[in-house]
Amino acid sequence: MRIAPLADVKARLSAYVEQAENEGPVVITRNGKPVAVLLTPYDDDDLENILIARSPRFQAMLNRSRQSIKAGNGLSEKEVWQAVARRGKKTKGNGGSS
Repeated sequence: MRIAPLADVKARLSAYVEQAENEGPVVITRNGKPVAVLLTPYDDDDLENILIARSPRFQAMLNRSRQSIKAGNGLSEKEVWQAVARRGKKTKGNGGSS
């Protein structure tokens, strides 16, 4: 992992992209503080995971779920799969729309 100032990254973006591909993430700083990370996804699934992980809506949903579990309102693994199966049956009954 390399750390680079924003001004240098702006001036030599192509070189930093290549470096991220070959050597790993580049932490970009402004006034000595990290402000961004340049990284190369391994594949489309990795890119999707990166984007979802940074989604404020997804993070809010995870936080609500964690709070619900702490309050004792979580489901067992068996209950989760039963709910998934029920939802799948409803979806198929609606002509495939969810």
